[in-house]
Amino acid sequence: MPVLIILAVLVFAILVSNIKIVPQARAYVIERLGAYSTTWKTGMHFKIPLIEKVAKKVNLMEQVVDFPPQPVITKDNVRMQIDTVVFYQITDCKLFSYGVSNPLSAIENLTATTLRNIIGELELDSTLTSRDIINTKMRAILDEATDAWGIKVNRVELKNIMPPREIQDAMEKQMKAERERRESILKAEGERNSAILVAEGRKQSLILEAEAEKQSAILRAEAAKEAKIREAEGEAAAILDIQKATAEGIRMINEANPGEAVIAIKSLEAFIAAANGNATKIIIPSEIQGLAGLATSLKELMAADPADKK
Repeated sequence: MPVLIILAVLVFAILVSNIKIVPQARAYVIERLGAYSTTWKTGMHFKIPLIEKVAKKVNLMEQVVDFPPQPVITKDNVRMQIDTVVFYQITDCKLFSYGVSNPLSAIENLTATTLRNIIGELELDSTLTSRDIINTKMRAILDEATDAWGIKVNRVELKNIMPPREIQDAMEKQMKAERERRESILKAEGERNSAILVAEGRKQSLILEAEAEKQSAILRAEAAKEAKIREAEGEAAAILDIQKATAEGIRMINEANPGEAVIAIKSLEAFIAAANGNATKIIIPSEIQGLAGLATSLKELMAADPADKK
């Protein structure tokens, strides 16, 4: 009886020990009698004791491997060190387990040879400025080569590119000279723009001065025109006032009903005013002639009276 209990416990322990639980993002490669049998995915599985065994536990997550710097030579014979980072994922557990003995070592060697081939076709300047192109070429070559190993290469990145020290010094001097050249160019452009702005300012100033002079001349002309108009209006008003005064005088004379003697005197005054003018020919009315004769006679009589008295 105790033997049966021991056997039962032993069988139960063996059965329990052969229950396998595959975690998430993992896969187990199972061999039966030394040959590949199946691949267990996530979940609980039972392994046949003494017949089946877990040959390999595979990580299905994307993995990153950082390879040490590799010596490469460019097309222009510059020796440098470049280290790479490879992002890969296992897609076929059987090929990964049986396709290559050491997958990481195989990927490292393949990466080094591929990098040397690509860099050997580029010059130093192209190598330093063409990281994206190099990454794309390496990923395509590595992905195609690792398909037979059940590995998919998702990305390849050049982590560091390390030229020789003398090349670095020359590059630093070149960069310094380039910065100084750019500084000189920017300074020259700034001075040129400043000169252009000053010239534009002077041009605008001259234009504004000419416009101001033009407006001033226009205003002066308008003022002179307005003054002449006012002067003409003043003269016209004065003439009108004289005419009004003359008309008023004539009206008053007419209202006073002057006699012939007054008319004769006024005619004589008009004759005297005409004689003082610039006229070369004067027509004397007959009434004025009679009045002139009368005046002469009176003068003679007044001159003769003193003699008679003597």
